[in-house]
Amino acid sequence: MSSDKQKVFSLAAVVVAAILFGMVLSGALNITPRVDADRPSPAPGNLAQSFAAPDFAALADRVVPSVVSVYSKEVEDPSERRRQMPNDPFHFFFGPRGEEDDSRPRVHESAGSGFFISATGEILTNNHVVEEADQIRVRLADEEGEYRVEVVGTDPATDIALLRVVKPDREFPHLSLGDSAGVRVGEWVMAVGNPLNMEHTVTVGVVSAKGRALGLSRESTSFENFIQTDAAINFGNSGGPLVNLRGEVVGINTAINARGQNLGFAIPVDVASRILPQLRESGRVVRGYLGVSIDNIDRDKAKAFGLDDSNGALVIQVVPDHAADKAGVRHGDVIVSVDGRPVEDTRELIDTVSALPPETKVELGVIRDGKRKTITVTLEERELDGEQVEPEEGSDEGGDVFERVGITVSELTQRMRQGYRLDDSIEGVVVTRVRPISPAGDEGMLQGDIIAEANGEAITTVSDLSSVIADVESGGYLRLYVFNPRFDNYRFVILQLEE
Repeated sequence: MSSDKQKVFSLAAVVVAAILFGMVLSGALNITPRVDADRPSPAPGNLAQSFAAPDFAALADRVVPSVVSVYSKEVEDPSERRRQMPNDPFHFFFGPRGEEDDSRPRVHESAGSGFFISATGEILTNNHVVEEADQIRVRLADEEGEYRVEVVGTDPATDIALLRVVKPDREFPHLSLGDSAGVRVGEWVMAVGNPLNMEHTVTVGVVSAKGRALGLSRESTSFENFIQTDAAINFGNSGGPLVNLRGEVVGINTAINARGQNLGFAIPVDVASRILPQLRESGRVVRGYLGVSIDNIDRDKAKAFGLDDSNGALVIQVVPDHAADKAGVRHGDVIVSVDGRPVEDTRELIDTVSALPPETKVELGVIRDGKRKTITVTLEERELDGEQVEPEEGSDEGGDVFERVGITVSELTQRMRQGYRLDDSIEGVVVTRVRPISPAGDEGMLQGDIIAEANGEAITTVSDLSSVIADVESGGYLRLYVFNPRFDNYRFVILQLEE
């Protein structure tokens, strides 16, 4: 090889080595300029913020103190239980296998969740958490606060109940009600509650969907408009809050789908906001009623009925002799407005009409056979199956004074003395019934107990005992000296009485 060729190869080798050394050096020092692909930058406050991890710990610190665990007790009537007895010869002759006396009432306990919405002790929860409860107590997150609460109002149609602390002794931390209509699918949410008696459990997830109808009951299906979330919800979460990242309540956790995982459902808080005034004022919700079955309009229905778009609610059936029928509404009509306000779908029509009181006259904008017309309808009151329209009058067992104690009593007759084998030295009145959820029931008083003294005074008549109880102030104590014929002994029973 000639010297010229050697020089050329040597020069090429030096150039290649220099290029390789430069690439290694620039990569090590990170001085190579970055070339971005041609793509739009995330909008400020949008995707950029979404990728930032929310401070769930700070959010939990704000929300948890306002959440309560709800514990209720319900007394089962023995007569109802006997109706359900199995057709079992052993049961007929000897009673339930391995069970106690079936003639006595049983107390069933259940648990749920709720949250304060005011400093004065108002609590929102689910109706099914407190339905038919004879006693309700709530426990706060500080583990020291436990309060007796009363039911202010319930609405079975939306499964919402408003409770109130009976004797508040402080201001309670509470949550603000947000705007569930503005909630977006994919938005972060947090659920707090009492799942499986694991108090004040926090779970997080996103809004999975909106506008879900589950068909939980025939009566309330038309009001179902659930928010679906993958934040873990379990039995006991019912009534607890679903909050956004600002700590505002956007839903009330209500239901799960046990066949799937992380399929939880919450009532939109806007529903509660609309009915709260009625629950506070009258304890129930009165709704306007048209008397029609309706359906949404898809593209095929719009074409078949000659409509320009899919807005409105298609009348499938008119209930005879009710508001819409009396006004002349027909099946096949498309309701597109109420008092001039456009109706986009069935949900909007239901919400608009149910928010109006009965006897309200409304003008329905209707499309019939391609022509628009106006029909004036006088709304009726919507009544749900099983809903109690008028509150029942309270009935006292043995009078108001004995209602405070939770007993009925009778004067001790000679026949009772013989039945209980009492000698003449035993004086007093005999307890003929004890209400399980009551001061007397809580302290273990029994049918057949003989009350000999009350607050140190000898008792020989029902009137004697009534007078002593009437003198006990609210929150005061009643000291009973009681003889138990079964065990042939006396004991003191101390009861704290409320109003």
